[in-house]
Amino acid sequence: MNTPFSLKVYDSLNGALPPLTPIQEEILRLKKERNAILLVHNYQSAEIQRVADYVGDSLGLAYQAEEEKNADVIVFCGVHFMAETAKIVNPGKKVLLPVVEAGCSLADSCDAAELAAVKAANPNLYVVAYINCSAAVKALADVICTSGNAKKIVEHVPADREILFVPDQNLGSWVASQTGRKMRLWPGSCYAHVLFSVNEIRRAREQFPGAPVLVHPECVESVREAADVVCSTEKMVNFCRESSADTFIIVTETNMISRLRAEIPGKKFVAGPTATCACNECMFMKMNTPETLRDCLRNMSPEIVMDEDLRSRAYVPLKRMLEWSK
Repeated sequence: MNTPFSLKVYDSLNGALPPLTPIQEEILRLKKERNAILLVHNYQSAEIQRVADYVGDSLGLAYQAEEEKNADVIVFCGVHFMAETAKIVNPGKKVLLPVVEAGCSLADSCDAAELAAVKAANPNLYVVAYINCSAAVKALADVICTSGNAKKIVEHVPADREILFVPDQNLGSWVASQTGRKMRLWPGSCYAHVLFSVNEIRRAREQFPGAPVLVHPECVESVREAADVVCSTEKMVNFCRESSADTFIIVTETNMISRLRAEIPGKKFVAGPTATCACNECMFMKMNTPETLRDCLRNMSPEIVMDEDLRSRAYVPLKRMLEWSK
């Protein structure tokens, strides 16, 4: 049976960026007026990435947020837990999120009260929390990790401690296979990444033989095993830039390709398909638009507000991650 739709293939932009729209021009003007810095996740639209001060994955964005000294305002185009992370490391700055309802199915899968109960019943557990979680869950963790540094972080955990990895069971199982550490896995997952399947990857390979398949570790094990490379979004950029291949199958949120097209000349990128669509966009990431970003800068809201006790407790494992990742 053939794929019922054509695969989406994108050429590098090769420096041929479209002219800025009036809304993008206004965003740039408002950024300057507000002395704001715009941090943008790789899964945001090309239109938003174009006006960013920094585009990256969760680890790069966390470093960027912590190191920011000059701006009065941090505007975070991503989802809620990402903006919370920026506030955790920047308590004295105003942190804005264009759409406060931009949540995350993975973060929602781990309830802080449930995690606290598990910890109370198992006092020797060492909690490694994927950064895709709420501030309340971070405050209960021993250390935070991202997909880009999870292996390194787990290798730092004392050998005599049993690890509980929250909330992504798919990333956790991949890290366990890479490190040899046995871990308890919280039963959470990203709704978008679990939509990828081996059958669709096989069909993409048939159409683009020889194209390396790059898979995000939030995908299920069978999809990871079908990959040529399992890596974070930031490592996808480096791999595609350095590889001699001219075409790549990108199995993660489709807007990742916007950054690849903009930064890597002379190549083609195939969006990893699902059984029902030739692309796979996160509905939460899509809530941020150039219009909502402009309005956020105009109105200086919505603002991330956090209890200081919660923030200071969540900062401890996050700071540990930043130190261990260097």
